[in-house]
Amino acid sequence: MSATPFSPPPRHRTRIKICGITRVEDAQAAAQAGADAIGLVFYPPSPRNVGVAQAREIALSLPPFVSVVALFVNAAPQRVEEVIDAVRPALLQFHGDETPEDCTRYRHPYLRAARMREGLDLLDFASRFSTSHALVLDAFVPEYGGGGEVFDWSCIPANVAHPLVLSGGLHAANVTQAIRQVRPWAIDVSSGVEASKGIKSAQRIAEFIAAVRAADQ
Repeated sequence: MSATPFSPPPRHRTRIKICGITRVEDAQAAAQAGADAIGLVFYPPSPRNVGVAQAREIALSLPPFVSVVALFVNAAPQRVEEVIDAVRPALLQFHGDETPEDCTRYRHPYLRAARMREGLDLLDFASRFSTSHALVLDAFVPEYGGGGEVFDWSCIPANVAHPLVLSGGLHAANVTQAIRQVRPWAIDVSSGVEASKGIKSAQRIAEFIAAVRAADQ
């Protein structure tokens, strides 16, 4: 039986992930404002990179039902396994050049990032990563990660048979329009709620989540 395109139901509550958390107080601010998940980055070149002990402290500070997502970019398998053992993330997120085999080797739920650019066949990409729990759609930039850039949302096919997590350049002023146009399962924000790189603003997090809820109405 062929897969059917995933479409959120009417009045869907858009899930929210605040990514690039580096401090306990930022994780707690995200949870208190209503975030569904936080993202911890395990990629040394990133200004939002965290160590395993730091990540474990952040994860243990969260209240129940707020999930931890561990983000990797072409990481060594030993590193991924170390994070799984120490931090116990609900999901892994692969943001580099990982193959389907790289993503499934850990037998752990995962998200696969698609770096949106001209020529990318998202339907083929989704088919190759059919075991992913969702696709994270981010802007293509020469380095890994979206770099706070918005991509053209109109290039997203309407018949992708995966839940979609929209990312890339989102902030309180544009996320309502993004949700109404794309109708993703979830949205993912990092730089759009920061006071500086790696340091979140509790006020900006609250404003962002309020804008998401406005779109849901």
